[in-house]
Amino acid sequence: MTELVRKNFDALEPLRRLLEGDVGTTWPKVEEYLDGNTRVIRMELPGLDPENDVDLSVVNNTLRLRAHRKEQSEHKDKDSYRSEFRYGSFSRVLPLPEDCKDDDITATYRDGVLEVRAPQPEASELGTTKKIKVTRG
Repeated sequence: MTELVRKNFDALEPLRRLLEGDVGTTWPKVEEYLDGNTRVIRMELPGLDPENDVDLSVVNNTLRLRAHRKEQSEHKDKDSYRSEFRYGSFSRVLPLPEDCKDDDITATYRDGVLEVRAPQPEASELGTTKKIKVTRG
């Protein structure tokens, strides 16, 4: 079920960007994989200050990332001066494993990569399965 939800999110992302007018925005590249029973989501966010530029939250089993990028470069020589600014905001919403505990989710930022780790409950933690007998009525 989680993989079906994930595929639906991925399929609708270009449409969401179009409707929100964000077609030209450079989106962070995302990598997702399982490490044991932990869903790992990695996003390329080079040049950002994670404490000031990144807002990460969990709402209804979805990971919501909002970030603001501002870059400035200056080129000086004896006859000229040039300054360039690049800035913009972006957001991304990704599904998390069902029954994932919000308090167990961690995030780290290192070398321009944001890594979110969301432990998935093991099958034994989800409860027991009870067989229900069907009778003719």
